[in-house]
Amino acid sequence: MDVILSALADPARWRLVRLLAERPRSVGVLAQLAHARQPQTTKHLQTLERAGLVTSQRSGQRHIYALRSDPLRDLAAALGQLADAAEQAAGPHATFDRYGLSLQAERLAADESGWADGRSFRFSRQLPGRSELVWRHLTEPDLLARWWTPEDLRVSELAFEARPGAPIIHEYRDAEDADGSDPVAGRAEGIVTEVRPGERLSYRLAPLLPDGGHAFTAHVEYDLRPTGAGTDLDVALRIADSTVESADFIAGIEIGFGQSLDTLAATLAADPHDDLDANGLEHDTNPRSTE
Repeated sequence: MDVILSALADPARWRLVRLLAERPRSVGVLAQLAHARQPQTTKHLQTLERAGLVTSQRSGQRHIYALRSDPLRDLAAALGQLADAAEQAAGPHATFDRYGLSLQAERLAADESGWADGRSFRFSRQLPGRSELVWRHLTEPDLLARWWTPEDLRVSELAFEARPGAPIIHEYRDAEDADGSDPVAGRAEGIVTEVRPGERLSYRLAPLLPDGGHAFTAHVEYDLRPTGAGTDLDVALRIADSTVESADFIAGIEIGFGQSLDTLAATLAADPHDDLDANGLEHDTNPRSTE
C-alpha cells in the first residue's frame, strides 16, 4: 500500500492515472495529453507499473498502457476503513471533537480573573468492591496511578498520602510517550484537606500553567457509601482562583475526570475482591505513602 501511495503522490503520475482511467493509451499520446516530454512520461509510467497500478504491452512500434482497477479498489477500501475508524462513535476522535467544542466555549467565557469561580462538576459511579478497596485505589499511589488520568495519558510522577496537610503532586504525559521526550502534558500540585478512611476524602489541587503559575484551584471531595453490590462513589469538584489562562484546563474537566473514573470502575471490575496482600493477609487500609 505504501508503494501505491508513493506512486500516486506525484501530480504528474496522478494525471496519467486519470487519463488511463478513460481508456488505454500509448506513451506518445499520454505525453501529448499531459503536456509532458515523452522520456519523462515513460519514467512515470514505469513507476506506476512497478507499483502494480498499470500494465503494458507492445503493439507494433507503440507501447500501450492500461490502468489496473484492483489496486485502486484496494486502496479505496483501506482509506474507507481509516475514515470509518476516525468516525467511530464515542471513540477518541469523538472525544477530541467534544473537547474542541468545550474549549471554544470556555475561551470565549474567560474574559477576566475569577471568571469560573464557583463552577462545580459532579460525578457518580457505582463501583464493584468494598469501600475499603475503593479507598485504597483513591489513596495509595501505586493504585492511584492506574486510573488517575484520562485514557490517552499516563502518570509520570505522583505523590499522595492520605493525611491532612500532605502535599500532592500529579504529573502526567502522553500514554505513547515511552521515553519521556515529549513535553509534559500536565502537572498539578495540591494538599490533602480531609481524610475519613473508607468514607470521605478531600483535597485542593491546582494545575500549573507553562510559566509555573496556578491555572485555578480545584476543591475535590470524594464520598463513599457501601452498598450490597459494592460502593457508591460521589465526586464533587468546585473551581476557585480561576485565571484567564485556565480555560483550556477547565474545558477538559468533564471529559477527563469522567474518563478517569471510568478507568477506576473498569480496574475494580477486573478484580473487585483484591483486598488481600501477597501473604494472604488483610491489607492495611490505614493511610500510607509510597513515594
